[in-house]
Amino acid sequence: MFHIKITSEQKQLMISRIQQFFLEERGEEIGELAAENAYQFFVKELGPFLYNQGIQDARIMAEQKLMGLDEDIRSLEKTLNTK
Repeated sequence: MFHIKITSEQKQLMISRIQQFFLEERGEEIGELAAENAYQFFVKELGPFLYNQGIQDARIMAEQKLMGLDEDIRSLEKTLNTK
């Protein structure tokens, strides 16, 4: 199972938001147990997709930063007199 580190307060907030979503979007009141089951499903089944996208975004950003750093370092090189 995909493991995510969150505080109990964050988890409770997400469960409350799931309940709110069901009420607002579907007109259904669901209890905390049903909302927690939905939360567990989202974490297990959707979490890896979101996590991997975050990793990909971080990789792209790091590559861009490294390219900029490489350009900055190359700009410090002195021209050589080869005569």
